[in-house]
Amino acid sequence: MSFLAPAAFASLAIAIPILLLYMLRLRRREVLISSTFLWRQVVQDTEANTPWQRLRRNLLLLLQLLILLLLALALARPFITVPTISAGKIALLIDASASMTAADVAGESRFTAAIEKARQIVSSMNPHDIISLIRVADIAEPQTAYTADKNELRRAIENMSVSHGAADWDNALTLAAAGAAGAENFSIVIISDGGVGDAASLPANIPQPIYVPVGESANNIGISALATRALAGGAPHLFAQVTNYGDSPAAVSLVIRLDDVLRLSRSGTIPPRSQLPIPFDEPIAEPFETLSATLTFDNDVEDFLALDNRAWTVQNEFKTRRVFYVSSGENLFLEQALRSLPGVQTFRGNAENKGLPGEVFDLYVFDNWLPNNLPAGDMLIVNPPNSTPLFTIGAQLPATDEITIADDESAITSFVDLDDMSLLEYRSVDASWARTLARAEQGAVLLAGEVNARQIALLPFDLRDSNLPLLIAWPVLMANLMDWFSPADIVSLPDGLTVGDVLVISPPLLAESVRITTPAGRARDLPAAGGQVAFADTAQLGLYRLEILQGGEVTSVQSFAVNLFGADESDIKPVPEAELQLGGGLVAAGADEQLGTQEFWMWLALAALLLLAIEWTVYHRRLQMPTLLAPAQRRFRFPWGRLRSS
Repeated sequence: MSFLAPAAFASLAIAIPILLLYMLRLRRREVLISSTFLWRQVVQDTEANTPWQRLRRNLLLLLQLLILLLLALALARPFITVPTISAGKIALLIDASASMTAADVAGESRFTAAIEKARQIVSSMNPHDIISLIRVADIAEPQTAYTADKNELRRAIENMSVSHGAADWDNALTLAAAGAAGAENFSIVIISDGGVGDAASLPANIPQPIYVPVGESANNIGISALATRALAGGAPHLFAQVTNYGDSPAAVSLVIRLDDVLRLSRSGTIPPRSQLPIPFDEPIAEPFETLSATLTFDNDVEDFLALDNRAWTVQNEFKTRRVFYVSSGENLFLEQALRSLPGVQTFRGNAENKGLPGEVFDLYVFDNWLPNNLPAGDMLIVNPPNSTPLFTIGAQLPATDEITIADDESAITSFVDLDDMSLLEYRSVDASWARTLARAEQGAVLLAGEVNARQIALLPFDLRDSNLPLLIAWPVLMANLMDWFSPADIVSLPDGLTVGDVLVISPPLLAESVRITTPAGRARDLPAAGGQVAFADTAQLGLYRLEILQGGEVTSVQSFAVNLFGADESDIKPVPEAELQLGGGLVAAGADEQLGTQEFWMWLALAALLLLAIEWTVYHRRLQMPTLLAPAQRRFRFPWGRLRSS
C-alpha cells in the first residue's frame, strides 16, 4: 500500500494537545451535595494539588485518538495498484441505445452493467489521468469535458439514461477522435454490446478503440413490421411480421387492438433466427384511427428486450387529391396525364370565367390561362399568358433542342431525362422565389419554388410546341410534381417513424400553430408560419397526436407512430471481442497491461465518522451519570456537605 499525500501524516501531531488536555488538572467549582459518602473517588481526586495529573485509562481518549488516526490516513489517500483498461487521456463511450435495455445480465439491463463498468474505470484512474464521458444514443452527447475530477465523472455517470433508439456511432467516434489532438497517451474505450452499425473509419493516427463488452444472450423476439394499406374507398388491410432473433424456436401470440380495444389475435411458432409474417386475410371492416400490436409468449420463452414487443400504426387510407384544371383550349396531353395519376380527382373549370370557385382544392392547374386573382394554394402553371405579382413574363425565345437538367438533386427532376427534348419557342420568366430546374440555351424551361406558403411550378411554353408529351420523361415529370406539391395529409408517413427521425409537417395555409402531444402526454406547440414545420423530438416509442390550430381552435387532427423497427437494435446478440469490426478493422479487445490506483480514503472517512458518533454517545452518557443520584437525594435527607465538582 502506498499514499498519494503522505504529508498528511503530519496532522497526527494534533494528538499531543489532546493528551495534554487529559493530563491537565481542571479548576473545579464548589457545589452543595447531600453527602460525600457516594463521592469518595471525587474526594480522592481533590487531594492532589499539582496542576498536572497522571494519564489514566480513558475510553474517550482512546476513541479520539482513533478518530484522529483514521482522518490522517484518509487525508494521506492510501491506495493499491490494480490493473486498469487504459490510462492517460481517455474518451469513454457508453452505449445508451435501445439494445442496452436488454435485461440479460444477472437480471439487470446491459446499461446498468455498462454504468457499473464505467464506475470501475473511473475508480481505478490514476491521479494524472483525464476522462471525457460520451453518451452514445440517437445523438452523441458529451457528458463531461476531459477532467481528472472523479466526483464530477461519477455524477455524470449516475445522471446517464438509456434511450429507445439506435446509436449514432459515426458522430460519437468522430467526436472521441478529436480528443487525440496534442495527447501523448490517448485511447478510446467503448462499453457496448457490439451493435456499432456501419461506423466510419477512424483517422490513421488514432488507435483502435478498446472494447469492453456487455451482454450475455441473443434471445429476443420482436415485432419487425406493422402497417395498414387501403385503396380509395376500400377497407384497410393489416400487415404484420414478427422476428425471432434468438437461437431457439419460440411460440408467440400477436394481439391487435383498434383504438385500445382488443379485436384480433394470431398465434404461431417462429424458428430460430427467422421471420414469421402474420396473416390477416380479411380487411378490417370497422373504422379506427390507431392500431397497436402486442407480443405475448409462453412461459418457457426467453425474451430479454421488451421495447420491440409493442408496435403502433395509424390508418393509412389512400386519400384522393382534388385538382382544379382550366385550359384555354384542348390540351389532351395535360388532361391525360392528370387522369392517369393515381388518387387524383380532376375538376375542369370554364376558361371564359376569370373567377375561381369558392371551394378549396388541393392543386390548381392552369394551361395558357390565368384567373384575375391567383388562388392561395399550390399551382402548376403551363404557358402563362401574362405576368402576375408573382412572376414576370418576358420576350419570346427561339427554338432549341439544347435542354439540360439544371438541378439534378431536386425531387421534381428525379429520373427525368430531357436530352431528346426540343422546343419551337418558349418565354423568358423572372421569378425571384423560384429555382431553375431545367434550362435551354437562353432561359429556364422548368421553374419551381415556394412563395407565401404556396408551392408553384412553371413551364413557360406550350406543350403542343414541344415533343415533351411524347417522351417517357413527361409522365415521370408529372408524377414527381404531384408528389412534390403539398400532400393531402398533414404528414405523409406510410411506414411511420423510428426514434430520432425528423417529421416534416405541411400545415394548411391558414394554420397558426401545430400542437404535438407525445406518448407521455407532454404537449408542444410549434408556430406554423412560413410553410413546413420540422419536429425532431421523437425520442419515445408510441403514438403521437398532431393537431392544427387556427384562431385558438383545433381544425385538424392526425396521429403518427414511432416504432423500434430494425435489426440493429432488436438483434441483441452480443458481439465477441475478437469479432467486432470498426472502420474495416478489428477493434482492440484490450490494451497493453496498464496500472491504475484503487483508493480507500472514503472508507476510512466513514469509519472516522462512525467512531465520532460513538464518542459523542459515550461523552453524553457520562454527563448524565450524576443525574442518577437525584432520586436518592430526594428520598434520603443527609447532612449537607460541601464538595468541589468539575
